[in-house]
Amino acid sequence: MSNNFFEAVKGRRSIYAISKESTIADAQIIEIVEQAVLHSPTSFNSQSSRAVVLLGEQHDKLWNITTETLRKIVPAEQFEGTAQKLASFKAGYGSILFFEDQAVVKNLQENFALYAENFPVWSNQSSGILQFVVWTALSEAGLGASLQHYNPLIDDEVKEAWGIPQEWKLIAQMPFGKTVTPAGEKQFQPVEDRVKVFK
Repeated sequence: MSNNFFEAVKGRRSIYAISKESTIADAQIIEIVEQAVLHSPTSFNSQSSRAVVLLGEQHDKLWNITTETLRKIVPAEQFEGTAQKLASFKAGYGSILFFEDQAVVKNLQENFALYAENFPVWSNQSSGILQFVVWTALSEAGLGASLQHYNPLIDDEVKEAWGIPQEWKLIAQMPFGKTVTPAGEKQFQPVEDRVKVFK
């Protein structure tokens, strides 16, 4: 068992209080995402996962889009709490958007009809693996992050704003930045209730 690996796994937490600072250079952030996309496993080696890195004003633009989208649907008397939450994400240094290319999924469904109904599920699992790899790598680099899901509400505007192919399905958004407030102590259910071993 690699102690370094599990220390990294344990260190990855949802961090909501982040700042517009980074502990590493932009080039290193981009390298983390690129290496994660290259080496995270996908079903049938489909390589269906896609990622978009938004930094600086582009990051702010994402959360402006999200705020204005939600303003239209959240009752006015409830919007202040929503606005504060979104502002905390915008307060970060950048965001990573995770997509799955549905053209790849459709092609697999056509070529391997026996497994057709499974490919969308496997595609989501591939995205989850990629998200975890990126999240853990950012944590190891001293950056706090959380995982958000404002899709499909923002999908159309996001695609228009950054020229994203229509075949790319938005799965999740990950705002990140230098940690302002670390995560609190995590509570665990008894592991023996969650893992069964048979010999």
